[in-house]
Amino acid sequence: MTAIDYKCYQFAMTVQTLPETPLLDTANDLPLLKRTEDWATVNSGTTNLDGLKTVAGQLADAFSVLPGDIKLVDPDPVEAVRSDGSVNQVQRGQHLLGTVRPDAGVRILFTGHMDTVFAADHHFQNLEWIEDGVLNGPGVADMKGGISVMLGALQLLEQSEVANHIGYDIMINSDEEVGSASSAALIERCAKGKVAALTYEPALPDGTLAGERGGSGNFSIIFTGKSAHAGRNPDEGRNALVAAADMALQLKALHREGLSVNPAKIEGGGPNNAVPDHAILRVNFRPKSLADQEEAQNTLNNLVGIIARGHDLDVHCHGGFGRPPKPIDQQAQKLFHLVKSCGAELGLDINWRGTGGVCDGNNIAACGVPVVDTMGVRGGAIHSADEFLISDSLAERTQLSALTIMRIAAKGGV
Repeated sequence: MTAIDYKCYQFAMTVQTLPETPLLDTANDLPLLKRTEDWATVNSGTTNLDGLKTVAGQLADAFSVLPGDIKLVDPDPVEAVRSDGSVNQVQRGQHLLGTVRPDAGVRILFTGHMDTVFAADHHFQNLEWIEDGVLNGPGVADMKGGISVMLGALQLLEQSEVANHIGYDIMINSDEEVGSASSAALIERCAKGKVAALTYEPALPDGTLAGERGGSGNFSIIFTGKSAHAGRNPDEGRNALVAAADMALQLKALHREGLSVNPAKIEGGGPNNAVPDHAILRVNFRPKSLADQEEAQNTLNNLVGIIARGHDLDVHCHGGFGRPPKPIDQQAQKLFHLVKSCGAELGLDINWRGTGGVCDGNNIAACGVPVVDTMGVRGGAIHSADEFLISDSLAERTQLSALTIMRIAAKGGV
């Protein structure tokens, strides 16, 4: 394990006397940790369809304690460019969708993801207590602990006096870790008509939330040239590998503050005595604003034509900006301040800061719905074998979410 001072992240809440205090205190009686452990012991890497099916069933059973309709829905088709340039469909797991009081005047969206970055053959599969209150394991923070917090908060809401004042949708997808391509349309449908959204990515170990986020776009650019003998007639060939390298260099030249451009991989080529007629360039863009994203897309579109003409071959671009940038607008600020106010009532100092990471919160914000997307547990080292959950934060974050939801219900909005 990486040397981390976990104790500096463990602290007790000083809960003020609130009307909701007796109800919020019952968070400690919920099986928040047990179900996190149960779910995390099942591998649900995005490509592990069997594991995802098992976890989806577990989640459907767990969320059935809520009123309303809980069901599993099929993923939308997803295309992927193979190394040979062919475009094939990729299978994803089912998504969980819940609907409670759909006719309520005030409605919220709750989202999470059941997939992890750890494939079925990854060495990181087991849970281990590093020390008291610190659990190491795949997905314990990102985000099976967060899903447990979400469910716990809704369980508390349903016992409150304001439950009937608010309705909500629950969306837990199976492909967030690879961009949510098979659930993007579902997220958009669920976001429609909502006054706010809460997503349960992990907060930082000290409780800090993610504020504004940049966007992300992934592209596979296919180059189709013409093969020729490297000695007899090389000039009759059209070198796809060179064209891909040229494109990579020109795209990298776009890199600047506000727009990260990362040409990540070139696939193709062949024997030394043949001009390569096929190559694929994989590239990722990270724009900080919608203007940066538009500039990147327009430049990429122009470069496709420039490279094709300059190298006299075919260039086809596949992909897009699946995660638009997420600025903090006025409505989002109001929601963040509401969460901060609720935290203060619970003795928590809630702050937020911008991050370069992306998540489903980007997609929700693009629908015009204010979202706080790190309402999950406190934890860290996610996407690595050092991932950890601070177990005390399960009840803490459940209370924070529950109080936030109750305040929205009581106010009739954010």
